[in-house]
Amino acid sequence: MTETRRGCPVSHTDYTGHAPILSHYGLLDADREEARFLYNDTTERGFFMLQRYDDVQEGFQQHETWTTAVRSAIRPDSSNEALLPQDLNGQPHVKLRRILNQFFAPAAVRRMEPMAKQRCIELIEEMKASGSCDFVKEFAIRYPTDMFLALLGLPVSDGEQFLEWSDDYFGALLAGDPSRAEAAKASIMKYFDEAVNERRANPRDPKEDMVSRLVQARIDEEELTQDEILTICLTLMLAGLDTTRSALGYIYAHLAQHDADRQAIIDDPTLIPKAVEEFLRLYPLVFQAGREVQEPQDFNGLELEKGDVVWLGIAQANRDPRKFENPDRFDVARHNANQHLAFGGGPHRCLGMHLARLELKVVLEEWHQRIPEYRIKEGTELMERGVQLSMSSLPLEWDV
Repeated sequence: MTETRRGCPVSHTDYTGHAPILSHYGLLDADREEARFLYNDTTERGFFMLQRYDDVQEGFQQHETWTTAVRSAIRPDSSNEALLPQDLNGQPHVKLRRILNQFFAPAAVRRMEPMAKQRCIELIEEMKASGSCDFVKEFAIRYPTDMFLALLGLPVSDGEQFLEWSDDYFGALLAGDPSRAEAAKASIMKYFDEAVNERRANPRDPKEDMVSRLVQARIDEEELTQDEILTICLTLMLAGLDTTRSALGYIYAHLAQHDADRQAIIDDPTLIPKAVEEFLRLYPLVFQAGREVQEPQDFNGLELEKGDVVWLGIAQANRDPRKFENPDRFDVARHNANQHLAFGGGPHRCLGMHLARLELKVVLEEWHQRIPEYRIKEGTELMERGVQLSMSSLPLEWDV
């Protein structure tokens, strides 16, 4: 007799462990094909899994009754760590997003492109002559860190020190080590606090400088508090650095092992924006989003009660054969690749998605102009971390 919970088969799949690269996608695909909805009992609260494209897409639209009181189905307690604007729902969320949107809109991101290219080229040129690097540690995290500081209007020269703190913080958070996370966070928040105080004393153009914009912003005639501004800065860091590092890691692991795919974008760089969409579809690093149900509901036959945790299966939707033909294959000409859900959906859709696309595009263009041929160091076993997918290491080599 199959074990069920409210009519759903029960899954015991644990998505938090370390495993060889791409292992988690195999687990996710298997769960998706087992049943339309599953109940997973690997956490204290458990969660109901939406796994197929149409259900996940519809789930992201349930924002009035499924809130971000839980942001991760796997780590529901991580919602105790305040994040803004994610923690807000309804009108408060809309009003804060309105303040932030101008820095993440397509036009604002386009203005960042010259600087994004210049910094990318500098980092590539620094390591090109050595003939090797640990791509994840030496490039894929350094680049988005520098871009993040530039976005806030803070000195890119602080990148190395900031990188140390943020790396420590991410590592501790995902390892479930709260005391180490708190120590790293204290250094980051002190840095932001000093930056905000400096802008209060010496404001810059709020159209160009995000910290000045946050200091001068008003919501319903009220200023943002110092704590709110610091939390927004921390949230932007958490949302933008680890995800871009991880995306670059998976993209370069793929290209290092698939010569034809790499050659296609070397021969025709105009394919790169399409390649970025297909990589986002194929390798989503945030493979699920969590929500908490606020009132009883029948969702397409799934009976939900107040307080239930729902898993919105981003990676399962992106690799659903009902939506994407041959979903495990990289296809730069895929006609519907841009319908992926890698950035989520609904009002909480990723604020930084245009910036992420720009960063990935710039790296693919500039790297392949300078280091077109590269390989993974022989004898390397690529491993990934669960919860939110990432590789800790990707040793690359090339001839000089």
